[in-house]
Amino acid sequence: MATDNTADRIRNIIKQHARLSTDADSLAPSADLYAAGMTSHASVNVMLALEGEFDVEFPDRMLTRGTFDSIASIQNAIEELKSG
Repeated sequence: MATDNTADRIRNIIKQHARLSTDADSLAPSADLYAAGMTSHASVNVMLALEGEFDVEFPDRMLTRGTFDSIASIQNAIEELKSG
């Protein structure tokens, strides 16, 4: 799986589920999704969509705000889960 493709897939999920007040396409990979309007409730929807899209399950240790606070941090978590 190509890294760029992973980021694009994550960005699409963000667009569909994060309910941002900012256009997800304009966000830098390291932009704070919570500052852009994502709520903790929306982050759960994002997590569930990510699990379905990438066929992974986030372990309890990854269920933190830091895991889901940017596209880059989400991508790092997905890559870690896919490589393990």
